[in-house]
Amino acid sequence: MLSSFSVSDPANILPNLRDDEALPYRLACLCDLRDAQGRVLLIRRLKEPNCGLCSPIGGKLDMETGESPAQCAQREIHEEAGIRVPIERIRLVGLISECAFEGRGHWLLFYYRVLGAVEVEPGPMKEGLLEWHEPEALASLPLPETDRQIIWPLVNKHDASGPGGLPGFFALHIDCRGDRLTWTIEQETPGS
Repeated sequence: MLSSFSVSDPANILPNLRDDEALPYRLACLCDLRDAQGRVLLIRRLKEPNCGLCSPIGGKLDMETGESPAQCAQREIHEEAGIRVPIERIRLVGLISECAFEGRGHWLLFYYRVLGAVEVEPGPMKEGLLEWHEPEALASLPLPETDRQIIWPLVNKHDASGPGGLPGFFALHIDCRGDRLTWTIEQETPGS
């Protein structure tokens, strides 16, 4: 079922880009890691994009080596959290395309959930500060508006429905042009 939404975002007014304006397209992954208490690991970023905001671990695919999105997630988790996670525990739960994010480029984001709990020490690292957060506290954190309004609500909606269950899946397109975020849910499957 396709769902479309539009939300005015006066705090994040972006330039009015033409529909045919060429912007670079980037491929990246985001990694959702949880501890035994169900807390979410986020980076309070010191670098762009999203400097000063809290984001999941992640980064750009190494396109020169032909890295897969799951391999990118595995690498980024090791580089940023210092742990090795077997690829079998990395599950694709979201596919997010962002048109004209911050007016600077388009993104295709592969959103992965690490199945099972992980242990990571919070603290400083090269990208920023690793911090554990209760899921219900995410709304009070400094987040990118796309994450606050769209991505985290969808992650929560498609979470596992019970102990031992698996998260569902969503595919989403977000248009960040102009002064309104608009988005379409192109596919979704509930968690089990």
